[in-house]
Amino acid sequence: MPSDSSATPRGERNTALDAVRGVAVLGILIMNAVAFGLPAAAYTNLDAGGSRSFLDWMIGGAGEIFADQKFMGLFSMLFGAGIVLFAERAAAKGRRSVLLSLWRNGLLLVIGIVHLSFWDGDVLFVYALCAPIVLALRRLPTKVLFSLGGACYAAVAVISWLVQSSLRSFSTVLIDFWNYGEYYDVIETWFLADYFGRAVGAMLIGAALYRTGIITGRRPAAFYRSLAAWGLGVGLPLSSAGLALMAATDFDIDWAVAGTIPNSIATVPLCLGYLSLIVLWNSARDSALRQRVRALGRMALTNYLSQTALGLVVLGALLGDVELSRTWVAVFVVAVWAVQLWWSKAWLDRFSFGPVEWLWRCATYGRWQPLRAR
Repeated sequence: MPSDSSATPRGERNTALDAVRGVAVLGILIMNAVAFGLPAAAYTNLDAGGSRSFLDWMIGGAGEIFADQKFMGLFSMLFGAGIVLFAERAAAKGRRSVLLSLWRNGLLLVIGIVHLSFWDGDVLFVYALCAPIVLALRRLPTKVLFSLGGACYAAVAVISWLVQSSLRSFSTVLIDFWNYGEYYDVIETWFLADYFGRAVGAMLIGAALYRTGIITGRRPAAFYRSLAAWGLGVGLPLSSAGLALMAATDFDIDWAVAGTIPNSIATVPLCLGYLSLIVLWNSARDSALRQRVRALGRMALTNYLSQTALGLVVLGALLGDVELSRTWVAVFVVAVWAVQLWWSKAWLDRFSFGPVEWLWRCATYGRWQPLRAR
């Protein structure tokens, strides 16, 4: 087989994957912007900062119910699917697919470490470390992949409950969820288990979704309509219940960890619901907006990193001394969306890859890759 490493011709691209990836990257910014512009505790506590008006509370609540963990989960599923897709394409071209995949994710680890040095909310570092697990398990039966992914989320829920139980007896000496004191190690261990557990779980589910053709839009429209109804019907009540629980307890430390459980469990059905809606939307009559969302998804890595750069510069440096509200953070999010939807298509009308994707590709294959669009 040829060992060609050129870009996939535009007519042969899977537009469903591009559309889902584009929406996922846009959605990730909703919660990341909170971390860029508000105090750390505001990420999990609507009462900790940025909520000064009814509109602020509505925006914060909507973010918790519809966005928190969900778009990151969707992005993780896409990454898991991408691991399998890359390995299959590499094998079809006569390459040593496992070694090439490990090298590629080793490069991603470097990118993640650099990104992590600027912002501690990076996910690329986590993805790169989890990638070998997905690569090793990718040939397991589809049902097993689904089961293992679900088991990871279940394990996260159990760990969260156990950690909360161990903290309740010490709650009187803790100031808030983000001031751990001598119990920092316990919370930090939970945070890492939660972060890595959800990432691996979603990636394994993504690999299964790829194998079944669900994530690539290969199923009939009726299938996606049913999956959307089920995912939203199960996920939204769970996510809403999690927020209601936290609000009813005034975001107390006694529920700071356990209160995340409903939202974590809701992530998988909501991701499947969102995925289905995006596939259905993408399959409708083509439009300028669809083309822009797909273009944004094709250069997802560039856009993800540029969101951090814009957040740190605009919200962190330029407006760092301003007491921002959630409404103004939302304005920033919409503004970045507009910019990225514009520049992604403008760039890809001229070039085959996003700038960071191109550098990553050159390093992966160890050779200069054509950048100009054919």
